[in-house]
Amino acid sequence: MTLRIGILGAARIAPAALIRPARRVAEVEVAAVAARDRAKASAFAAKHGIAQVHDGYEDLLADPTIDAVYNPLPNGLHGRWTIAAIEAGKHVLCEKPFTANATEARQVAAVAKASDRVVMEAFHYRYHPMTARAIEIIASGELGEIRHVEAWMLIPLVRRNDIRWRLDLAGGSVMDVGCYALHQVRTYAGAEPEVVGASVRLLRPQIDRWLRADLRFGDGRTGRVTAAMLSHRPLSLGARITGSAGELRIRNPAAPQFLGRLSVRAGGAKRSERASREPTYLHQLRAFAGAVLRGEPFPTDVDDAVANMEAIDACYRAAGLEPRSPS
Repeated sequence: MTLRIGILGAARIAPAALIRPARRVAEVEVAAVAARDRAKASAFAAKHGIAQVHDGYEDLLADPTIDAVYNPLPNGLHGRWTIAAIEAGKHVLCEKPFTANATEARQVAAVAKASDRVVMEAFHYRYHPMTARAIEIIASGELGEIRHVEAWMLIPLVRRNDIRWRLDLAGGSVMDVGCYALHQVRTYAGAEPEVVGASVRLLRPQIDRWLRADLRFGDGRTGRVTAAMLSHRPLSLGARITGSAGELRIRNPAAPQFLGRLSVRAGGAKRSERASREPTYLHQLRAFAGAVLRGEPFPTDVDDAVANMEAIDACYRAAGLEPRSPS
């Protein structure tokens, strides 16, 4: 069986996240695209070899030949169109962050659970072998008792008119890169954090360009996340897990195919392990196809998505800001 996927929006991320990986997954076909502007969708389809162009999102969802949709729309539209896709009988691969806020995430989760559709949040790093290896090292006891888990993602987004800076589209640094850092801390800790404090720097009212949050887990472990799209450190992506007997450092956990590395210091020795150069998106698409076609389990389900949005909302509140709203 072939899984036929339609794309909601001619998004810049779609070629890397879906179209190119699909060429390497025989059971997947990117079959259709829709955008608000049909001319834009037609140009996108011609460039990427997509056979069908629909007049709008509703038309794509009504297409009975489409099994699933990829939702890379702006943050504030994720929830609305994911619900619409589920109600149209489609499986959904939804870009992160899952929704605008946790309340909306719970609404989407309820609709998903009332259906038999697969709904996956696209935290692609979670499907890469380096992430599995990091979890394995943490669980092995090599680091001793885990005491602190930290992740950071800082990127330069200097264009002030980028949609990721727009409050009406649920933008901000925590929504874009901070959701990765929070997800990584939750993944490596294997538990849900409490946000105990946060500091923020704003680009404009309610729009965070830099935010740091301190975390605490129920067993006494501590954590920290730092997210920025505009800061004095233009590019830095990493994580650190500190235990009573050692430390694990992770270089580029979000996209380990690009010079990702695990560095372990424990027992008086040091070693490093290079990450596979296979794209995270390829592993994610294989997992999505496996979940839809064969019922295989996957980690970034709707319960995980709700928990991550709860952590995002808590970071904003701790910093004195409001959680984002749907568009």
